[in-house]
Amino acid sequence: MASINTNLGAMAAVSTLRTTDSRITATSKQLETGFKVADALDDASVFAVAQGIRSNFKANAAVQSSLQQGLGLIDVSIAALNTMLQLADNLRSTLIKASDGSLNGNQRDIYTSDATALHEQISDIINQASYNGRNQLLATSTTVQFVASVTGDTISVGTFGLDPEYTTLGTAIAAITDATTATAAYNLIEPLTTRASASISEFATSRRQISLQMAFNENVLDAMKIGLGALVDSDISSNDAVLASLAVQKQLAASALGIANDRQATLVSLYRSES
Repeated sequence: MASINTNLGAMAAVSTLRTTDSRITATSKQLETGFKVADALDDASVFAVAQGIRSNFKANAAVQSSLQQGLGLIDVSIAALNTMLQLADNLRSTLIKASDGSLNGNQRDIYTSDATALHEQISDIINQASYNGRNQLLATSTTVQFVASVTGDTISVGTFGLDPEYTTLGTAIAAITDATTATAAYNLIEPLTTRASASISEFATSRRQISLQMAFNENVLDAMKIGLGALVDSDISSNDAVLASLAVQKQLAASALGIANDRQATLVSLYRSES
């Protein structure tokens, strides 16, 4: 039915244009943001779930940061202990020479001076084994807890103060006057190296715990990324194709609107003809 009061064709074309424009806006937003659910206006329920996953992701990332601090502290401590053991080997060699009974006083003093320098270097290494304000090789340090999971689990890194051993050794080196006192100082190296080796073993155990936990947490983070992507990520290639199709649809709807308006103009022209 043709009517001059109600242009059904134009109304249908305008409705199609409105729908197409809405879809173009939504698709363009996905292309621009990279998300099919960028905010609550796109899908309130999915957005709420996604925000919860993002919150958990940040919490797990914070856990990884804490564990990384633990690795840093342990690695610095182990590096210091390994260097100290190397210096202890040199010190052992020097004190063996100093304990030779055939040496005169001046000769022994040379070895004693060398031993004192090596001991001071060991002391420096121990005191410099700090990471983020902590030094687990000093007797004044305390066990530190690093967060291992979002549920509050922790991994401990203990303290292995070497102060007593190297302090006693230093006192013995300063007291060297003959072969006997040099031998006594030499015998105090073993307690220091034994303690250092045991500390390395303990640190290595803690490091393995942290590394395993970090690997697990990394897998959890990867799973979260995949799940979050499935919820909110936009298919860019698909949306690009959809946008091209919508552009064609808009052109067709605009053409249909023009045709409908032309038809209405034809009806009006009939009135002019009769007059």
